[in-house]
Amino acid sequence: MIRNLRTFVVSAETESFSAAGNRLGLTQSAVSTQIRRLEEELGYTLFDRTGKSVTLSSDGRAVLEQATRILESFEGLKQNPGGTGRGAINLGAISTVQHSFLTKALLRFRRAHAMAHINIVPGTSIQLLTRVDSHDLDVAVMIKPRLGLPADLKWIPLMQERYVGVAPKGSSTELGKLFREQPFIRYDRRSHGGQLVDRFLKRQGLWTMDSIEVDEPSVILKMVGEGLGCSIIPGELVPVARTAGIMVVPLPGRPLTREIGILIRLAAMNRQPAMTLIDSLAAEARAISSPSTDPANPANPPSASPPDSGRRAKGRASR
Repeated sequence: MIRNLRTFVVSAETESFSAAGNRLGLTQSAVSTQIRRLEEELGYTLFDRTGKSVTLSSDGRAVLEQATRILESFEGLKQNPGGTGRGAINLGAISTVQHSFLTKALLRFRRAHAMAHINIVPGTSIQLLTRVDSHDLDVAVMIKPRLGLPADLKWIPLMQERYVGVAPKGSSTELGKLFREQPFIRYDRRSHGGQLVDRFLKRQGLWTMDSIEVDEPSVILKMVGEGLGCSIIPGELVPVARTAGIMVVPLPGRPLTREIGILIRLAAMNRQPAMTLIDSLAAEARAISSPSTDPANPANPPSASPPDSGRRAKGRASR
């Protein structure tokens, strides 16, 4: 019943079984089957179907708000009703966050909530967005989505991460010449971060000899260090300065950055452990954004401090 209710709410928001399936990671036929089963259990029709389009029926509109409240109440059942902090938090994180400041953030979090249980789920930013939106995750640390967010989700900025060009030592420092001489290891264009690189290359009119495409900046960095080619990657959450055989190549034009932040469901912001986790992540993001972490120019770092902590974000969300 809960799974079918969740599918109903997402279908009502998107007004499309196909779009709902994309959000939930289901096929259109699976969405249609779940909605039909829910209608059979309730005894009335939730959607009016006309060809491939669907709209809420009068009964569907009447129960939508109640269905949303039921889902929120169900999420609350996962938490300890005594408020002792033992409730599970389902946390998604992109790989660069997992390999950089996540561990220290969790150590900080443990000092306040020693008994809380955290389920860590890996994924790309696109995958994590889908899982937060479908209520599979409470919180995700990821790249800021380009599209608008549903009303029940909140975005909290953490840092601006600058991209850098990386190449084997001894390579040309002029980007156009470098790309003519070296194979290009491309940050996967299916990811938010890779799309930023792709738009940068097109804006600068740069041509690359693509050889490998992968959605792991740390893996790309290792490949470059081994001499497989050159690349453009986000350079603050991966160990550029500590990787042997690497040189940093300046990028032309205005700084290319990606925003790393926290995506959280508003319902989760009412739980103190979740808010403590946000504060812990923000504190460690501030630490990693110190001047010494700018790989392109340690003496002139980008401005990357998180503009607000979890508590302030919570206050804004309530207004």
